[in-house]
Amino acid sequence: MTVVRPNIPSAAPSAASPRIAVVIPCYRVRGQILQVIAGIGPEVGWIIAVDDACPEHSGAWVRDQCSDPRVIVVEHANNQGVGGATLTGYRRALLTPAEVVVKLDGDGQMDPALLLRIASPLLAGQADYAKGNRFHRIGFARGMPALRLAGNAMLSFMTKLSSGYWQVADPTNGFTAIRRELLAELEPERVARRYFFESDLLYHLNQLRAVVVDVPMRAHYDGEPSSLSPLRMIAPFLSGHARNTLRRVGYSYMLRGFSVASVELVLGTLLLTGGTAYGLWSWWGSGQTGVPATAGTVMLAALPIIVGMQMLLSWMNFDVAMEPRRPVHGLLGEQHALQRGAEPAGPEEQRQP
Repeated sequence: MTVVRPNIPSAAPSAASPRIAVVIPCYRVRGQILQVIAGIGPEVGWIIAVDDACPEHSGAWVRDQCSDPRVIVVEHANNQGVGGATLTGYRRALLTPAEVVVKLDGDGQMDPALLLRIASPLLAGQADYAKGNRFHRIGFARGMPALRLAGNAMLSFMTKLSSGYWQVADPTNGFTAIRRELLAELEPERVARRYFFESDLLYHLNQLRAVVVDVPMRAHYDGEPSSLSPLRMIAPFLSGHARNTLRRVGYSYMLRGFSVASVELVLGTLLLTGGTAYGLWSWWGSGQTGVPATAGTVMLAALPIIVGMQMLLSWMNFDVAMEPRRPVHGLLGEQHALQRGAEPAGPEEQRQP
């Protein structure tokens, strides 16, 4: 159950006509949240703080201590995870005129001064979704714990494969911005609620053919608390990426866009798997009998492996080239406008001559 405080205005007056809303998931951030809100500049018109059943009652703390008229407090009766809190904030942001919605964590690890930098590619019409990238330069990651650095490197490759965004890095970075047109097209009930949220959202954005860009930013770790346990997240992330990879490849290359690359993918997988299995079986047989494998046997195993690898590399090259390049929010906005204009007239309008 989600509770929205109706006594707080949904839009604060501003001469600059702000186009940005900020969503802040709040869980155990009572010590940092007020400072985060205070750092948000006038370019933002709406600040939506989502209390995700926080044991510190961060939402009530913001309501009592913060006088910023832009702030809207939303509360969950039950904890839904960072993804669930963000999706609740997205739904609330769609009730405002904001064109871009930025997600900003409440733990102080993200600099609110970078809000406009994150949102700028979307406001300029160059992208549909933007996210921070702490690995754009080597120096940016200075201060990041070694375990997180290694984990992010591994997760980056898995996310590239499962989402189809091969030029995107730092997939777990929660400093993101999204166009409202994309929010209206997402199916929130299908998006992961917990820490897999950012990676899973990239998969769903690829299905919409959205353009995603990385925005350089420095890592900031200065003793802020984190409830993420990297070792505990290995299994959920592996299973989530495996599921999304199969879904994306199956839909994109077998249903939506069958092509030569689809043939390369199928044949390459079969040849590589078959050659490897035959090679292992022959190697085991030679070990049992003590008779060396013949040149023909070696070739029967090696040739399918080589050809299969070449086909899979060719498919991967095609997949990289198919990354979305043209923003879709303009087209989606036109479709939404047409749908609103085509809505059937109400009973009173139908009776008019």
